Amino acid sequence: MAAVDSFYLLYREIVRSCNCYVETLALVGAFYTASKAVGVARDCYNLVRLHFIPRLISRPNLVSQYGRWAVVSGGTEAIGKAYAAELAKRGLNIILIGQDRSKLEDTAKTIAETYGVETTIIEADFSQGKEVCKPIKQAVTSKEIGILVNDIGVSYERPHYFTELSEVRLWDIINRNITAASLMVHLVLPGMVERKKGAIVNISSGCCCKPTPRMAAYSASKAYLDHFSRALHYEYASKGIFVQSLVPFSIGTESSDCVGLMNVSSWLAPSPRVYAQHAVSTLGISHRTTGYWPHSIQVKQ
Repeated sequence: MAAVDSFYLLYREIVRSCNCYVETLALVGAFYTASKAVGVARDCYNLVRLHFIPRLISRPNLVSQYGRWAVVSGGTEAIGKAYAAELAKRGLNIILIGQDRSKLEDTAKTIAETYGVETTIIEADFSQGKEVCKPIKQAVTSKEIGILVNDIGVSYERPHYFTELSEVRLWDIINRNITAASLMVHLVLPGMVERKKGAIVNISSGCCCKPTPRMAAYSASKAYLDHFSRALHYEYASKGIFVQSLVPFSIGTESSDCVGLMNVSSWLAPSPRVYAQHAVSTLGISHRTTGYWPHSIQVKQ
């Protein structure tokens, strides 16, 4: 009988201890669930605030907010060309910078005729180093540059192991994706600081969000651009300069790089025109964004 009583007492002690652990685990689980729910609610709020509300209210006057002229480097590329057209639609005069003169002339003519703005072109091969900046500096010094869009970029023809990458291609990636973008900012930023207004948009890539094997140099160069933009924002926000890191994922375009692998458009891979419409609406609101709400869902994964 004593043995039975001892077992019953032991059983009651074990049950009491387990109940204590169960209650503790339940509290931990409830706290974790609540924190996740708050996080999801915050993300949903930010998604609506950034990507939907600005498109429902009246558009801000970018000319009065930033300035009369916009410089778009890589102005004949898919996103750069569409972004330039969207800014022209908002009334800004456009300076297009690119390597192919005939494409620059065609793009500038189309924008000028469609939106009735002034356009200027500058032929520049950024693989040639800093000497290419002299004509750009002369062109931008006399103009009120309100917005700079950096869409200079070069990727791999196809994914490669790093040792398979030629030295010429490697230097090209570094010169265009890092050096040229930094020099463009260095050229236009003093004028913006003097006027105490302006916006810089550096177009990075979704590849910068995590290491990308077999595209190591490209993803690293885009990570530099993303980090550079975020640092500049903290440096110059107090001086009236808005710096945005734009981090797009797949865009419906025929170019085959990490930004745009799709040659057809879809809701996950919008056309450059659709993407630019969404991205421009985030200008002045978020200093780091994908620019397109389905891409914001992708970056959370």
